[in-house]
Amino acid sequence: MKIIIVGAGFTGTQLAKRLIDEKNDIILIDRNEDIVRHVSNRLDCMVMQADGNSLSTLQEAGIAEADALVAVTGTDELNMITCSLVNSLYPSVLKIARVRNYDYYLNSAKDDNSSKHLYGIDFMIHPDVEAAEAITAAIEHGAVTEVVDLENTDYELIQLNIEKHSPFNEQPIQSIRQLTNIPFLVAYVEKNGVSSMPSGATIIHENDRIGLLTSKNNVTALLTVCGARIQEFRKIAILGAGKIGTGVADKLVVHEKTNFLSRFLDIRKKITRKIVMIDSDDKLTKEAAERFPEINVFRADIADESIIDEENLSSYNLIIAASHNHEKNMISSAYLKSLGAERTVCLVTSSSYASIARNIGIDVAIPLRDTIIDSIISHLRGKGVSSIHTISDSGLELEEIQISEKASITGKPLKEIAEPGLFLILLYCQKDTEKYVIPDGNTKLEQGDKIILIVNTKDDNRIMNKFGIQ
Repeated sequence: MKIIIVGAGFTGTQLAKRLIDEKNDIILIDRNEDIVRHVSNRLDCMVMQADGNSLSTLQEAGIAEADALVAVTGTDELNMITCSLVNSLYPSVLKIARVRNYDYYLNSAKDDNSSKHLYGIDFMIHPDVEAAEAITAAIEHGAVTEVVDLENTDYELIQLNIEKHSPFNEQPIQSIRQLTNIPFLVAYVEKNGVSSMPSGATIIHENDRIGLLTSKNNVTALLTVCGARIQEFRKIAILGAGKIGTGVADKLVVHEKTNFLSRFLDIRKKITRKIVMIDSDDKLTKEAAERFPEINVFRADIADESIIDEENLSSYNLIIAASHNHEKNMISSAYLKSLGAERTVCLVTSSSYASIARNIGIDVAIPLRDTIIDSIISHLRGKGVSSIHTISDSGLELEEIQISEKASITGKPLKEIAEPGLFLILLYCQKDTEKYVIPDGNTKLEQGDKIILIVNTKDDNRIMNKFGIQ
């Protein structure tokens, strides 16, 4: 594919890198001379210093022959205008825009009868909403693990660090299945930062990180078997009153009904539960205080020892660091954890930073930029690919695809098409049903079936071709 990316910041650069690795033709545009010079030395693609919302610039970049335009500058309006400009002359080009302002997103969603969203944008990526959902999913399971919700299925992928006391420690995978009657599948194992798809003989060790696939109803029970301690959160601090922090607060605040977090928030004992929100921005804290009268909102810098002492934050059950200053999120979370805070959930830049965060004691790290890039790439892959999730920096992706008529593997049992270490099918859904199940070696795939698999990105194109995705 030929793809033009407008915006060479962290997201644009990492997106370009991923797409270049997949052998796509990439043109990257940014107006900042220093950024362009830096990126030109790092990426094997054309990099232009120009205004991405200029029609002449886009035409020089070859928009007429492009398959897609992705606008990921730091300004919502610029991203939207660029897509609208392209749509006016080149409507067949796929247009994707990162849009942080949720009001724009809501307005576009109302236009359900149109072939496109408002503003001429095919897909809007709203990172703050996705980050808030990822954080609340982790809280739902006791803030002991990151959770990948496999949409339209009854399953979740939980990502767990193996502690010394875990019954899984020093056990081969074929043996840990005997520790519980809860159905689960070990999807991958990460050792020393390197992730791979395991065999039954793979031995799990302390400090390994594993991905476990199980039914949503069984997650809490399985975490307990793994040695994780699930607790109620009676004292919660949210660091950051921006879109993500307030999005999380929306999920935590109790109105008239008990919500899905009641197991951990001790909702029926309102007197004993306390939530505070802290941000140094005066406008954001005033808006949050008006929006959430149930929450104590403080205008303060979390780096200031006085607010830590005054609120005794070290005694809190849960710290949620959700500001857009990801470095401060990591430092604050690690510091409060060292002082005695029981659980910490931290928003970070990418999976590389997530690994660092876990190494310094943070319980759950949510990589914001990976979420954005995964969402964009899933739209670029075409109709056959429904979603993508990056497992780690080691080159594993979780993908949901539909078997096409071009697939070469239809009618064959999975044990005959398996390529250990290159891909692993976790779930499949037959064409005429809506229920995903875990397959076995005798399962046969047919055209129209849907599957969720883990694939090694280095061999992604060849593997996708097997399933008819081109």
